[in-house]
Amino acid sequence: MSRRPLVDLPPWLAHALRTQRGPVPWSAVVRGALTAGPLLLAALGLGRVSLGVVAAIAAMLAGINDRPGSRRASVKRIGVPALAGAVGLCAGTYAGQYAGPVPLTLLLTVLGLLAGGISAVGPVASSAGTQVLVAAAIGAGMPLPESGWQRGLAFLAGAGWLLALRLALPTPGSAGGDFRFDGERAAVARVYDAIADLLDAAGSAHAEDRRAALTAALDQAQDALAGPRLRRYASSAAERRLHAQYAAALPLAEAATALAWAGETVSPRTATGPRRLADAVRAQSPTGPLPAPDRSAPALRALDDALLHAAETFDRGDGRRDLHTRRRTARQLLTAVFGRGGREYGLRVALCFGAGVAAAQALHHAHWYGHHTHWYWLPATAVFLVKPDLGPLASRVLCRAAGTVLGALVFAAFAAVLPRPEGLVVLVAVCGALVPVATRHFAAQTAVVTVLVLALVMVGGEPQASAGRIGETLLACAIVLVVGHLPLPGQRGGGVRQRLTEAASAAYAYLTHVLGEAEIGAEAGTGDPAVRWTLRREAYRALAEARTAIALSAAELPALARHTAGTDEVAALLERLVDTTTACAVHLDDTGRLTPRQTQHLAELLDQLEERRERLGPTVPAVPRLRVTA
Repeated sequence: MSRRPLVDLPPWLAHALRTQRGPVPWSAVVRGALTAGPLLLAALGLGRVSLGVVAAIAAMLAGINDRPGSRRASVKRIGVPALAGAVGLCAGTYAGQYAGPVPLTLLLTVLGLLAGGISAVGPVASSAGTQVLVAAAIGAGMPLPESGWQRGLAFLAGAGWLLALRLALPTPGSAGGDFRFDGERAAVARVYDAIADLLDAAGSAHAEDRRAALTAALDQAQDALAGPRLRRYASSAAERRLHAQYAAALPLAEAATALAWAGETVSPRTATGPRRLADAVRAQSPTGPLPAPDRSAPALRALDDALLHAAETFDRGDGRRDLHTRRRTARQLLTAVFGRGGREYGLRVALCFGAGVAAAQALHHAHWYGHHTHWYWLPATAVFLVKPDLGPLASRVLCRAAGTVLGALVFAAFAAVLPRPEGLVVLVAVCGALVPVATRHFAAQTAVVTVLVLALVMVGGEPQASAGRIGETLLACAIVLVVGHLPLPGQRGGGVRQRLTEAASAAYAYLTHVLGEAEIGAEAGTGDPAVRWTLRREAYRALAEARTAIALSAAELPALARHTAGTDEVAALLERLVDTTTACAVHLDDTGRLTPRQTQHLAELLDQLEERRERLGPTVPAVPRLRVTA
């Protein structure tokens, strides 16, 4: 029995104190130790210290994006932001050299507007938007002897070195064989484990959480397998086998979801088959005998058929390799950038970044803290603070302020005793190794990054500036707090509403397809399951993204959280609608028709969504007129 906390903390404070848990990512720690510090040491040996500082900063930013996952996915997750950062560094360098304070502020503000809008596309785009702004601030505010293109190449070299280590070094403890796909293999195995967990939880209060965990596992496996490639299709036997094993999990996930929707418990042996499949994926071995579940219900028969299909796929080592994903069209990307969420976020990023540049320029030219020419810290801090994917606004500000103060004090203590430059190079290497662990909490990440950057710029010739960094950080926190609560044109909570609209559209498309199968399917098993699985995956993924955005908005201060009140109820209804649609699809495959219970449940959910729309207004997407018949 878990103990209830003695004091109920407000959501923004509870989020600030929450820390991610998990095993230490030793492979990322090793890569971090081999990037920033060695790059700086090599630059010192070659007499190009300033380029070494730029390369080390790029390696640090790439280390923040070096998250667990597949090697193929890391190319996009690390490479795209690095390219954006190199462009931003060049642009900022030339703007700082040839533009005065006012034109420079206007140029960087426009860049913030564009980068903010692009960040609404997705996580990789968000990282790219962050790096382009941070690098632009560094290029304009860090005086270095090299030209812009030289700095850009050094930036690419630093991030490219970490990416090369990510692709080349084996993961500690990975299974034998082709270690290049250990991340993909682990992701696919987690899908089968999540299916087994959902089957165990069927008929219990934990079923909803287990279904959400299954959605997350499927999303991660899709991302792991769908990374960039030179060829259109998987080119090696090991990769083709993993694609087929992932595809074989989709009918199992569908049947398990239908069983959980029914609300009835199943035999404990039902989950044994998916667990053995998970073990077979990890060990790259045959599945062995799989216990067949009871075939007394349509969902159980679907589960049994899916197990047989998976066993055949595992034994042959080949099969359907479709990842059931669709590329986003140019129109969808433009809608994300210029839609409600993109416009709102872009405007706030532009205001925060522009105000940070203006304040930094004013302090720089007024010599507020002496002849200190490195004024990039304030606008770069504002960029990190304005990012909603790092947590609620108040939580971000609190963590950033605490982390900067701690990091600055720690660096001041080290700078007083460490030999230069050798001791500072060691400090950079240690901080590089700590970055992958520190990313679990924004305050810890801020503290490590503060120590690392202060050590880098001191190696580059800047005097000890801990006090100035603390003052600039607190000023950036004040700017972002003010801008974050300013009333802007349009309705607040645009990002949440845009995610919710996308989720509703995906859910309705999935439902429309299944109801279309019900109308035209006079016989059992009609329709293309691949199309249905693609629509189901899109619906669940969009709902997961909407749920994340809603949870972050709910943890804001009351003045901001009230703008998205009630959206969690809509998301819950949409999830129930997608679960019910999945149960209907499984039943259609078995009998060719829907049951009265299923049609009644669908009609009730659509009526409840329409009721929420009437009560909450445009926050809830329009409910389509669908004909629901048995």
